[in-house]
Amino acid sequence: MKPYAVAFTGLLGLALCVPAFAGDDDTGGRISVIGRAQIETPPDFAAVEIGVQAKGATPAAALDAASNAARGIIATAKEIGVPEADIGTSSVTLQPVTRQIRGSDGTMTEKADGYAASNSVVVRLGDMPKLGELMRRALDAGSNRIHGVSFGLRNPASVQSSVQVAAMKDARAQAERLAEAAGVTVGPALSIVSPPRTEASRPMPYAAMAKSAAPRGRNAVPVEAGTIETSAEVEAVFAIKP
Repeated sequence: MKPYAVAFTGLLGLALCVPAFAGDDDTGGRISVIGRAQIETPPDFAAVEIGVQAKGATPAAALDAASNAARGIIATAKEIGVPEADIGTSSVTLQPVTRQIRGSDGTMTEKADGYAASNSVVVRLGDMPKLGELMRRALDAGSNRIHGVSFGLRNPASVQSSVQVAAMKDARAQAERLAEAAGVTVGPALSIVSPPRTEASRPMPYAAMAKSAAPRGRNAVPVEAGTIETSAEVEAVFAIKP
């Protein structure tokens, strides 16, 4: 599989125009086009938030139980090779809990029922085939919450730069096709406007599924990374050679 694929989108906003005042442009005319391109790139890391919610009769008991499980999650991440810089606590909570009691007259009342504590850890994993193993082993270590998996790029600026270049090439190609049809020749670019327009990342299936060995006879969680779509648009005006 290639590192990424480039696709040019539809030819919209094309115009062959002559300036209102010939003196404003010594080439005698202009071609205005909008170039578009998109790149679908396999992500190079996955982020998952794994946590635990525990209950205890006292605040200390609840918090200690959640903390012990969180330590197990962190230790598991380190065991499979995740560096400390890619492991971070995302939230810690502690609050009293109640339960409803029905009285002899049928009315419901709230009664104190101990305390609930939670501790969540975000792990960023570069070795994505181990993602399923991480989640499975985190459950074995005491986790009972998985809040979501996301995929990203460590250097998105590089991908954005590539798609902008591709969009500019698309603009030039459009201008040349229009000029050929009109029987004229394209000159240099007179103006280029490129407001980056990066679409929201969305998973798109591709050939490989993340795979990992199942630890201690347990099944790893199946995860597909998909691709991240980045797009750009360039508005360019080219001179028409006299």
